[in-house]
Amino acid sequence: MNRIEGREKVTGLATYAAEYPVKGVVHAFAVQAGIAKGRVTDVDARAALARPGVLAVLSSGHPPELSQDAAPELALFQRPDVAYRGQIVAAVVAETLEQARAAARDVRVQYREDRHDVRLRADHPGLYRPEKVNPGLPTDTVKGDVEAGLAAAAATVDVTYTTPVLHNNPMEPHAALAVWFEDGGLTVFDSTQGVSADRDTIARTLGLAPEQVRVVARHVGGGFGAKGTTRPHAILAALCARAVGRPVKVSLTRQQLFDVTGYRTPTIQRLRIGADADGRLTALDHEVAVQSSTLVEFAEQAAAPARVMYATPALRTAHRLVRLDVATPSWMRAPGECPGMYALESAMDELAVAAGLDPVELRVRNEPEAEPDSGLPFSSRNLVACLREGACLFGWERRDPAPGVRREGRWLVGTGVAASTYPSRRLPSQATATAEDDDFVVRLAAADIGTGARTALTRIAADALDVPPERVRVELGDSDLPDAPLAGGSMGLASWGSAVVAACEDLRRDGKQGEADTTAAVKADARLARHAFGAQFAEVRVDEDTGEVRVSHLLGVFACGRIVDADLARSQFVGGMTMGLGMALMEQTVTDERFGGFVNRDLAQYHIPVCADVERIEAVWLDEHDERLNPMGSKGIGEIGIVGTAAAIGNAVYHATGRRVRDLPITPAKLLER
Repeated sequence: MNRIEGREKVTGLATYAAEYPVKGVVHAFAVQAGIAKGRVTDVDARAALARPGVLAVLSSGHPPELSQDAAPELALFQRPDVAYRGQIVAAVVAETLEQARAAARDVRVQYREDRHDVRLRADHPGLYRPEKVNPGLPTDTVKGDVEAGLAAAAATVDVTYTTPVLHNNPMEPHAALAVWFEDGGLTVFDSTQGVSADRDTIARTLGLAPEQVRVVARHVGGGFGAKGTTRPHAILAALCARAVGRPVKVSLTRQQLFDVTGYRTPTIQRLRIGADADGRLTALDHEVAVQSSTLVEFAEQAAAPARVMYATPALRTAHRLVRLDVATPSWMRAPGECPGMYALESAMDELAVAAGLDPVELRVRNEPEAEPDSGLPFSSRNLVACLREGACLFGWERRDPAPGVRREGRWLVGTGVAASTYPSRRLPSQATATAEDDDFVVRLAAADIGTGARTALTRIAADALDVPPERVRVELGDSDLPDAPLAGGSMGLASWGSAVVAACEDLRRDGKQGEADTTAAVKADARLARHAFGAQFAEVRVDEDTGEVRVSHLLGVFACGRIVDADLARSQFVGGMTMGLGMALMEQTVTDERFGGFVNRDLAQYHIPVCADVERIEAVWLDEHDERLNPMGSKGIGEIGIVGTAAAIGNAVYHATGRRVRDLPITPAKLLER
């Protein structure tokens, strides 16, 4: 199928949050804290208010009314305390965006500045054991005697890997347009990955009933987790609109996104792994240190994938967290699995070298019969098949295991492999299906964030109704539609599709109207380990003089249940792999330890990969059948593509050069260090 919304997008007719035509709209621009920790002592708005077109200035000097239940990052202007550099401390409302932005520079904010701490380090005295890690997983797990397993091993590794702050950087910056009505109702056109949850959070923050709030997000230009929860811009738009009595639009700049829409926490990960003489693991120990803000405890689950991957009699995972004077980290594509699998799969490559084994064979020999940590049976697991198929397609059998021996002129050439995994979840969802004239209309509050959800749901509904897709229309992106979970966690299509199938089946029984709520069905799901798996292969070239790294070939092989639409799936896999390439070689946000905040806050300085950065990129998948997952037999594919890619590239760089870089990104400077 062609994308349902393809014509609207390529002709510019698709309407995003900042583009809805609303009469009388004015604009708000945020004033951000210039210190990393302290207190606002005075906000002088006189010069700003004297400017033409300025309607109001909001600040903690006159706190707007908010609910006591407002989350700390959303409780705008309620307290004068500053928790991080870039926090919103005031806002200017004016007739035009240009007037608001110019006036914001005239708002004079005075502070009492305190000493700040913004650096994550392994020996930080503030590291502690959180009660849970995201999304409600145990913080630590222990099985067997790790120390005894390491002592008995024929080969061991004890290595530490680090990853930097990473930012999501969706193509569409965050924006919101808030409109209040005389009856006290509020409509917010927001760039969000979940209109139902966004509505509930906005209502709770403003002290409204959920039915008083409507959120609309018919088109969203990417999110990667940054739009997975309500961000301050949406609350700011609502507060400013209420203050001036007119619709207010807030469009964050690219620089502001770096401060107030979340990021991937940096990680420090120590891995100790042992294997016997046959290459079978005797112990695996994965300990992670991450950061969060002083406002919110957000504990990234980076050690969680070690609980899933390999058979071992002794397994320990642990997470430690420190609260710093930084913005709150948040969800970024494949949270937990992405940084965690980078470290685990890099360490497995080092173990293969230490044990004298092929890296593919090491993984195959340690394939578990059940999930290592929980002991639950897998609904399906085809990692070995992915590794075998990938090795065949990639020509792995021609690989010389010795590092630094293959050359093409001045280029050192190497290849690497890593495994991928991501959980296959679903949440309760509602949907309706209606026969209207000769067509069928499916309605639910899902979100299409650029992934092609409309198209996939249209195909699922057409299959369930046994009609051509041309006779099905899917309406989504509006919280007035039946409730649906967010597009995130690789569970959107599994959750929404389950409800759509059930609603269409109900329609076929009724003839006119079908409706579904999958709450009971999801609750009754069998206790199984549900995961997608894959294998990533990479070939790189490294200039022996400059240290420049070029990726010649990326291949991903995935086992993700039924693939609903091949074109959409390939786009998701390749997109994830491309982000993994960026993570490996270029992406990092630098924290300014002296002043707090981030140094590089735009796409001129935060480098992301482009087409020229990889010569050949391929994604293929196995024909996997898993009927115990959901009515479609599908697993989420939005995130597994990024998992393992950075490790495969890092392992290939080692194979090319003989140098192991353990702190991302892998830059020429690090490769040339003596």
